[in-house]
Amino acid sequence: MSASRSAKITGRTVIALVSLLVFGGTLVAWTQVSRLNGLSTADVIDAGAAAGPAEAQNILLVGLDTRTDAQGNELPQSILDQLHAGDASDGGDNTDTMIVIHIPAGGKNASAFSIPRDSYVQLAGGYGKHKINSAYTYAQVAAANKLRAQGVSGAQLNVQAAQAGAKNAIQTVQQFTGLTINHFASVNLVGFYDISEAIGGVPVCLNTAVHDSFSGADFPAGEQTLSGAQALAFVRQRHGLPGGDLDRIRRQQAFMASMAHTVLSAGTLTDPGKLSGLIDAVKKTVVIDQTWDVFSFAQELQNLGSGRIQFQTIPVGNPALQTSDGDAVQVDPTQVQSFIRQAIGGTGPSTVATPTTTPTANSNALVDVENAGGVTGLAARVARELTDQGYRTGDVGNVSSRKTTVVDYPPGERAEAESIAQVLGSSVGTALDSALRSRHFRVYLGTDYAGPGTVTPAAVTSSAPATPAITAGGTNCVN
Repeated sequence: MSASRSAKITGRTVIALVSLLVFGGTLVAWTQVSRLNGLSTADVIDAGAAAGPAEAQNILLVGLDTRTDAQGNELPQSILDQLHAGDASDGGDNTDTMIVIHIPAGGKNASAFSIPRDSYVQLAGGYGKHKINSAYTYAQVAAANKLRAQGVSGAQLNVQAAQAGAKNAIQTVQQFTGLTINHFASVNLVGFYDISEAIGGVPVCLNTAVHDSFSGADFPAGEQTLSGAQALAFVRQRHGLPGGDLDRIRRQQAFMASMAHTVLSAGTLTDPGKLSGLIDAVKKTVVIDQTWDVFSFAQELQNLGSGRIQFQTIPVGNPALQTSDGDAVQVDPTQVQSFIRQAIGGTGPSTVATPTTTPTANSNALVDVENAGGVTGLAARVARELTDQGYRTGDVGNVSSRKTTVVDYPPGERAEAESIAQVLGSSVGTALDSALRSRHFRVYLGTDYAGPGTVTPAAVTSSAPATPAITAGGTNCVN
């Protein structure tokens, strides 16, 4: 994998759809925005998830690390070269940016929640516990393999596989956040380039100067206006930032906030040329769910001003959690859901997803439970919980102290191990043990473990955001 590829493009994201959130109010805007009815669409929203004009809505916006356009065609290498993106063979697609925008009934005071791409969660679709950005990838790759076997190829294969990936990403976000996703939109790699140029650049502010060869970011400290490849470099940089991916999320939020402010205050909506260019860029690079009438949606949001979009990051724990997928971001779904409920001021019937149930265990699976954490009776408590979930328990006892809790599994049975880990709690990882026979698992309970269904209290942050929320009312200075 190339160095530029390993930087993981992230911030080109949701500029397109944030534009929709600030379209309200001018005659030129309404004339032009009707052209958005020609956007590429995908069948990804479950029946019954649509929300009416008088109801709250939740929109999942993703930025895809993909080398295809909205119609499934491969992007030319000349474009990728401008964006420090590596070549098209460098890997599959990931949702390297995931943001849920909650719009309350009446269309005022929207809240945008960023989900770190490396959040370690239980994926929908039976794919086990992994980083959340791979929810899209697992389903996309599985669908692509099936489609190839059926003789499907080219753009048609890309579009259908992407649809499967989007569905699984939506389902994963729903079970993680507790929110029902009513609409979905994705924007591809080149989209960020085109959209930022169409609006004449976006003002940003850096606390200190940066130089990063991986992303191409080379900027002085202070305020400056960026577009095209420079804008993409600004939001994709993570090397050399004090907070790594979390600082990159702050950059992404600040950029989108400034973009929203720019669209409203710099005459974009009243300039036919700029507005036409913006809509042309959106149509080339954005895919939305097929139930979304964006023209009606924009009309519903006439009262939403730029300062009423607040960007926040979900609470996280250990940003370098050791997992079988490498370092990941520790998150607690219960805490995340509580944080979101508090931020949006309660929940209504169309807001909260139906709670997911614990996966049904296979009664043939035998699980040993070893207490390596020193808490009296903990192994017995865990064994009872596993029995209640349909597992057979084997040896239960105490062993030498160790820090990390893990579920060992035999070759080829990682998915079952991750189901066991889900029963134990969101911070539990898995590890291959080739000496174990089929359907035999072993749980080591470390000093980091407090009991079934929990995460380490000391490892998880307060539900309050660690830094002030970014509001789309002007330029926010970031690392």
